[in-house]
Amino acid sequence: MESYTAMREDRQMLVIAHISQLLDLITVIGGFIVPLILWATQKDRVLGMDEHGKMIMNFQISLFLYSIVCVPLIFLFGLGLLLLAVVWIFGIVLPVINAIKASNGEPCHYPLTLKLIS
Repeated sequence: MESYTAMREDRQMLVIAHISQLLDLITVIGGFIVPLILWATQKDRVLGMDEHGKMIMNFQISLFLYSIVCVPLIFLFGLGLLLLAVVWIFGIVLPVINAIKASNGEPCHYPLTLKLIS
């Protein structure tokens, strides 16, 4: 006999997934690990978690790649510091904005995000 669990709407879990990205401010990789665990464990249980989880993972990977690109630019032109500051600000502001949108049931979007996970 198969067990079927209906997906539930849980906006709080979506908000937690977005806000957990801010763990990068405290730990180095917590902002990637915690949303990954939430997405992997809740994508079949919480309505919208699969979509939000993919967005969050793509955003985190994009931030990492943009940060890596900024390092050589620091040595070459000095502009890397400015770009790194922009990446850092995006990493703080966009998760908060999207957490608010998720709590209101609005669609979320992370601009300039590479779509690596679809």
